[in-house]
Amino acid sequence: MLRIGVTGSIATGKSTLLAAFAKCGVPVFSADEAVARLYSGAAVAPVGALFPGVADNGVIDRGELARRLSSDPSGFQRLEAIVHPMVRSAIADFLDDAEAQGHALAAVEVPLLFESGHDYGFDRIAVTYVDEAVQRERILARPGMTVEKMETLLARQMPQAEKKERADWLFDTGLPIAEMEAEVAALVGKLKAERQDQ
Repeated sequence: MLRIGVTGSIATGKSTLLAAFAKCGVPVFSADEAVARLYSGAAVAPVGALFPGVADNGVIDRGELARRLSSDPSGFQRLEAIVHPMVRSAIADFLDDAEAQGHALAAVEVPLLFESGHDYGFDRIAVTYVDEAVQRERILARPGMTVEKMETLLARQMPQAEKKERADWLFDTGLPIAEMEAEVAALVGKLKAERQDQ
């Protein structure tokens, strides 16, 4: 089975690309969605202990957690030491299950794929990108976002240009969604045909 990693900087359309793979019948996994599940499950106790007051009724208050991290960015490393191993385990289980079910391809979205330095065992990497002015506009449109928060987030990420250099495939999410979906459908068709020829 071909294991595809999907990544890109914040607000460059990673979820849109993942949805396009899903539309083609490819099993997909979102690290962000896995974190959301953990924040109402297994990660609540350890994260709540690390940042007292961020757990509310058995769920991590992501807004409060973001405020804490914005005022003390050194907390990111401690948070990631708890959450990342849990997410990696879920990704490994997902990929093993997809392969056991006989799928030719599977796609996993990992926002900080390059930054983490972890080898997820992906065969190919798809990177989303967009004009930087559009990216900043998208980020600032998010609820509760400020210029300061945006700069903190961007500072933690590898520049788009560097991510593009590491990509096997590039997807410009500034294009209409239908165009990107057509690109993905063509790619998936080609990859499935290649797998059948092997």
